[in-house]
Amino acid sequence: MCRERRNNKLILRQAQDDNFLCDMSKQVQQIIVQDLGHRSYQEVWNLQKKMQTKRIKGDIEDTLLIVEHEPVYTLGKNADENHLLQSRDESVGVFQIERGGDITFHGPGQLVGYPILDLSNYKKSISWYMRTLEQLTIDVLDEFGITANRIEGLTGVWVGDEKIAAQGVRISRWVTMHGFALNVNPDLSFYDGIIPCGIFDHGVTSMEQLLGETQNSDNVKNMVIEKFNKYFIKGEC
Repeated sequence: MCRERRNNKLILRQAQDDNFLCDMSKQVQQIIVQDLGHRSYQEVWNLQKKMQTKRIKGDIEDTLLIVEHEPVYTLGKNADENHLLQSRDESVGVFQIERGGDITFHGPGQLVGYPILDLSNYKKSISWYMRTLEQLTIDVLDEFGITANRIEGLTGVWVGDEKIAAQGVRISRWVTMHGFALNVNPDLSFYDGIIPCGIFDHGVTSMEQLLGETQNSDNVKNMVIEKFNKYFIKGEC
């Protein structure tokens, strides 16, 4: 895999073998990865909407945003507000947003990925896109010795009957926004304030909880980027 950094943006390219040298002039397609660090939900939500509009117009290339948020609950467009419990921490912000799905939590220790992709470059299929996001997350977890799976009829990634990664997207003219959230080292007590994803009979877990120690978030982040590169880079140098 070849990488080039421009203005703090990491451009990833898929190589056919380990000895491959990228020829910039022959690149068919490239995905830009922006590591936003720790940002507020509102700021990144606004950024996503602007970038989706620009991608629809063809003003920017396919981009993956990587971020950790301050604690926040988000409700999808079809969410049941009763899944936001009265016992929750009232200091945690609540956002009603345009993605699919019910209610979830974002916060420090959770790695969130927001792909801004034109699916015309890959496959015009929402189900294909969702299953691909799930598979790359399963692959990431496998690299850390965690065997994860899907549960038929449910979205996201699970270890046993506990969810470790949530997904919710919005797609306009086949351009995506919102995305996936992987629990690396979050404070799981925040989930006590909601019915996560509106599912009553399943719990939540994290890499830290399963492996018994705090995980290096940079290592997980790099593996997410590597697997994303595997599934979403098209063309060759």
